[in-house]
Amino acid sequence: MTSQANSGPAVCVVGGGPAGMMAGLLLARQGIAVTVLEKHADFFRDFRGDTVHPSTLEVFAELGWLEEFLQLPHTKLSSIEISAGGTHATVADFSALPVRCRYVAFVPQWDFLSFVAEKAQQLPNFTLLRETAATGLLTDGETVTGVLVEHDGQVREIAADLVIGADGRHSVVREAAGLRARASKAPLDVLWFRLPRERDEAFPVFTGGRGVLIAINRDSYWQLAYVVAHGAGRQVRAAGIDELRDRVSALQPALTQRAGELEWDGVYELTVRVDHLRRWHRPGLLCIGDAAHAMSPALGVGINLAIADAVATARILGPILRTRVPTADELDGVRRRRLLPARIIQLAQTRVLAPMYPRSFDDPGPTGVPLAVRLLDRVPVLRRFTGRMIGLGVRPEHLGAIARQPRLGSRNDRSRGGAG
Repeated sequence: MTSQANSGPAVCVVGGGPAGMMAGLLLARQGIAVTVLEKHADFFRDFRGDTVHPSTLEVFAELGWLEEFLQLPHTKLSSIEISAGGTHATVADFSALPVRCRYVAFVPQWDFLSFVAEKAQQLPNFTLLRETAATGLLTDGETVTGVLVEHDGQVREIAADLVIGADGRHSVVREAAGLRARASKAPLDVLWFRLPRERDEAFPVFTGGRGVLIAINRDSYWQLAYVVAHGAGRQVRAAGIDELRDRVSALQPALTQRAGELEWDGVYELTVRVDHLRRWHRPGLLCIGDAAHAMSPALGVGINLAIADAVATARILGPILRTRVPTADELDGVRRRRLLPARIIQLAQTRVLAPMYPRSFDDPGPTGVPLAVRLLDRVPVLRRFTGRMIGLGVRPEHLGAIARQPRLGSRNDRSRGGAG
């Protein structure tokens, strides 16, 4: 099993999540032979990042796909409100952003990935291999030359001139490459579950108290995250399902009856990990997304940072890969471009927001909204600033020339030679 033949270098992307699928699509769009490995048979995994921010919606607009993308089932959020100790505050306002979509769209990740995969598979130089799990790397000395995979119980090799590790926070690629991560202390863990939503029911996104309840409107149901101190998830489980039911009911009394039906088999626990690689590359390999910088789910920015990494990768390396393999310095250009935005968000997640989270299983949590957060509510320009930081990020990425290549490598170009 090898990548499709091509006059230029071939790329193998490990991981069919947002970073991997977008990187594969955008590189293939430039005429580069790309193989994306996805270890599952489909994209259906519940409780994955699905907060599609204005920055990502702008990328779809640049590709000319925004209206089509917004036909997917979604709900919208134009501001972020929090509540704690009976105090309410609006902390981020997206309404003044200089983009087409001034809101966060909540799109199930399986729909997002299926949309991107469908677009990518229209390109003859793009291959998506499902049920194909990376188990190691092929090397020639220090240079990575491909990926060792397992498919249908058989071990095979996929040769590549560049391997992109986009396989998430538990990356097989970065481990096999010997790339070491520097960890930050994660202030929280998350218990995800869903409860039915009543018509016209509205809750703040963030409700603090004994734990924190994050509420995402899914139209017919609430996707809920009960946030606890890091390591306290197992203590909640040990205390029993009634403990979780009681805590959810205390934070949002309107959910009391529905929370009474909650069972452990409907709860998914996420142990949060926050880290970043000191070095994102070695010869023949680059890590992006959570494989390069694992994010906390706080602020819902992880998927959008991963996509920004993919856009930067395609824009920086795409023109090079059409003719040759990038040098070490060129590979490192992606890290130089994307590390600062990731680190700023990680610091906000682990330091700025930390006072809003309980510090232990027994911590009663915030008795009110901190003064610094209340200032955001009182000063509109500050709310718009935080809206910009969350919605667009510290360093928004744009497609540039990639957006002006809508036909390069498409199946409609086969009669004209396709992607050369």
